[in-house]
Amino acid sequence: MECICGCGRKIRGRAADANLIASEVALELLAWDKARYEHRLGSEAAVLESLIERGAGCYRRLLLVIHGEQEPEHAAGAEPWLRESQEARLGREDMTDRGGFLDITLDFLFYASVPLAFAWLDPARNALAAALLLAAFIGTGSSFLAFALLAERRGLKSVAYPSKGIYYLGGLTEATETLTCFALMCLWPQHFALWATGFAALCGLTLATRIAAGWRMLG
Repeated sequence: MECICGCGRKIRGRAADANLIASEVALELLAWDKARYEHRLGSEAAVLESLIERGAGCYRRLLLVIHGEQEPEHAAGAEPWLRESQEARLGREDMTDRGGFLDITLDFLFYASVPLAFAWLDPARNALAAALLLAAFIGTGSSFLAFALLAERRGLKSVAYPSKGIYYLGGLTEATETLTCFALMCLWPQHFALWATGFAALCGLTLATRIAAGWRMLG
């Protein structure tokens, strides 16, 4: 396993646990940074900025543990912070039309950029798997947006995801699963083709279930 910070160090033993936690913290901080960029922190901005600052501190302490400069106990607050951060994100329901538009657009741009970066890095080893994953993303994304458009036309509302800006048709490969896969790609980049092919297969299952659900619900 390689260090999450990109320094190229090989991580083993107890440091590997800290490395995995650091990857989760990094993903949480990215989610908050996106909300900040879209001006979606709202009236709780000061509280949430404090939460983000504490998360950044957890990440820095985890890196010290990973690099062998501190004992694991030095980063003991990381897992409680993760739970607090996830609860705070899930508890937020406000989303403007502009925020919903940016949320979906930036999500798809980010998802496409990761396999593209691996293909650029090593075309001979990664290009085919990256192309397969991008094609799978197009399938899941187009089915997702096509259903949302028609659901809006029919006045359908999602009971499972009432806080989403559009009708959110779930599947096997949602944001958590996608970000987890990206984290695994970054931690074990030599196995990118394996991760990409496997996740593309899961996206194919998601596409199949969405087509079936759309056919049934729009009939």
